[in-house]
Parts: sequence; C-alpha cells; structure tokens
Amino acid sequence: MKKITDLKLDGKKVLIRCDFNVPIKNGKIVDDNRIKESLKTINYCLDKHCKIILLSHLGRIKEKADLEKNSLAIVAKRLSKLLNKEVIFVDQTRGEKLEKAVEALSEGEILLVQNTRYEDLDGKKESSNNKELGKYWASLGDVFINDAFGTIHRAHASNVGIASNIESAIGFLVEKELNALSCLNSPEKPFIVVLGGAKVKDKIGVIKNLITKADYILIGGGMAFTFLQSEGYDVGNSIVDHDSIDFCNEMISKYPNKIVLPVDINVTSEYSNETPNQIKDITEISSDEMGLDIGPKTVKIYKKYLKNAKTVVWNGPLGVYELSKYKKSTKQILKYLVDNHIKTILGGGDIVAAAKNYKDEIYHASTGGGATLEYLEGKKLPGLEVLK
Repeated sequence: MKKITDLKLDGKKVLIRCDFNVPIKNGKIVDDNRIKESLKTINYCLDKHCKIILLSHLGRIKEKADLEKNSLAIVAKRLSKLLNKEVIFVDQTRGEKLEKAVEALSEGEILLVQNTRYEDLDGKKESSNNKELGKYWASLGDVFINDAFGTIHRAHASNVGIASNIESAIGFLVEKELNALSCLNSPEKPFIVVLGGAKVKDKIGVIKNLITKADYILIGGGMAFTFLQSEGYDVGNSIVDHDSIDFCNEMISKYPNKIVLPVDINVTSEYSNETPNQIKDITEISSDEMGLDIGPKTVKIYKKYLKNAKTVVWNGPLGVYELSKYKKSTKQILKYLVDNHIKTILGGGDIVAAAKNYKDEIYHASTGGGATLEYLEGKKLPGLEVLK
C-alpha cells in the first residue's frame, strides 16, 4: 500500500479525499478538528506545487431539502482561513462548470468540489460506489490521495471508485490513524477496553474480537443495562437491547472475570436535565426509573482496574453525555487516564468530542467512529483494500 510520500506529485493534479464531515449548528461549524487534521496532507501537496482538488461528504442527502444545509461552502471558508489561502469552491459534483474550474487551476491552487453525497439524491451513486461516477471523478486528476479515515470502511465512489481508476495512496491522516491503531494488534498489557454507548449490538464485533486480547472490558453507557438485565437485574425503564440479551449471557458465562459491570447508577424518571436524579445501587432501580450514567462507586472501581493499565481503548461515553447532569463519570475517567499518563486510544465519535479538552494529552483520538469500530472488529476496510 503506497503512502503519499511514495508518489511523484510535483506539478500534478492531485485528488484528495478528505473527511470534512464536521458538526454544524445554526449555520456555524461547531468543531473543525477534522478540517485541521487534513492540513498536513494539503500543505504537503502545496509544497509540491500541485493543483489540488478536494472531495468530501457532509451529512446525509435523502431529499432536496438536505442539499442546502449540507453544502460544503461553509467548509471552504473555514479551510481558506486555516490555510490563509483562497479555496475555490465549485457548487457542483460534476459537469462543465467543474471541469472548466479544474482545467483553469494553476500550480499551488486549491479547489473544493461540492458535497459528494449530492450524488446520492439520484440513485445513491456516491454511497453505492457507482462505477461511472468513480471513473468520472478520477478523470479530473492525475493521482489520488485517500486521507478520509472516517469513510475508509465504506466502498464509495469518492474513495474506492476513484482509487480503482488512477494511481493512489494514503495521506498523512490515514497513516497516523493506522499507526496508532496497529498497537492494538499486540497491545502492551494490562490491556483494558472501556465500552459505552447505547446498544450492545453496535459493539458485538468489537467485544468478540477484543475479549481474548483484553484483560478486562469495563462496560458503561446504555449497553450496561442489557448486560445487567441478562444477569437478572431489574433495570426499570433503562434502555435495553433485547436482541442482545443472549449474547451478553454468553459473554458473561465464558468470561466471568473479564466483563466488569456497574454497581451503582445515576437514575431519573425522564430523559431530561430538569428531572430530579439520584444515585442508586443496581439492585434498587424502580420500575419507573431509567439509568443515564454510572455512579460514583462504579467510577471508583473502574479507576482501580485502570490504575495499572498499559494500554486502554475506549469507545462510547459512560453516560448520556449530551445532558450535563450525566457527563460526570465520563469526564472523571478521562481525567484519571490523562493524569496518570495511561496510553489511551479513543475510538472516534462521541468519546472524542467529550475529550476535546485533552486533545494534546491523549495518545490518540481517532477521527473515525464507524471506521475505528470496524478496525477493532478485525474487519477488512474497503478504502484500504483497494489501495493494496
């Protein structure tokens, strides 16, 4: 698999697949970390006097109403500011206007193509890896750099499609992600996995792949209640993934000393910040209560397990992080890992957002949620396989 440094790029038209799928609220970018992570690859190509054509998706496009709110125009402005350089934005994914703009590029100029998922409006051409579309985008450049780790687990026209047609390599961000995650193939022990999030079924592959490698798997988030119910506890109105009860039973039976579950819970009667809450033992949850975070006793126990850890991988918050009352356990465990300089890999998504204040102190915060999960499951990633 080629890296960006293996290619002769001088003066060439370089297509770069970036991941500019950033959160936007009220017309403003809330977190531009993914844009910043792309700068190293873009600047490298600028130093090589390339003509740069950037592609990315943003959000999902299911109907015409989704087009305007998912335009990459806002990203072009932010990227221009970060690079201190004009970024030409073309509000098209194909056609004469785009082709002329690409043809007019001078060395050292940057063009951003409109959201690749605009092509999903008519037959999901991007998401289904339409061969004609992949070939068309490939025709715009001389070489292709895939630097979008967040979509590396998907076979789309803008990654697999392009790479199937022209010389291709990975960019610096993808290389950084793979280098960091590769340490999990033979992790330094004790190796501890921390899993949160809502549903067990989203993590079944991860648990199956890591349970034999890990010394312990600490369970939190909504998925804890499926494990607890499988053990016979009454979890009230807490979220339960009923289809995964048997799987939880099987894992606890096979690995009783590896799966660690909460002993106390922060409960309330409604999914709200305003409703009164209290800490309860897992044996005391009432039928009208729901758990929205693990409790202080559990945090204390989890810290003891983590104390001597040499490697930690963490996916999913331990509580309902979007509600301020239920951030506490996630923040406490994050701080503990940072304060004790424990090598920690955060598996993308919500847990990375929760750790934004520790960005420089965490060993690795992945930019890919689904991609990281599938890597942890041991699956082959189409965006990488095509480059081999």
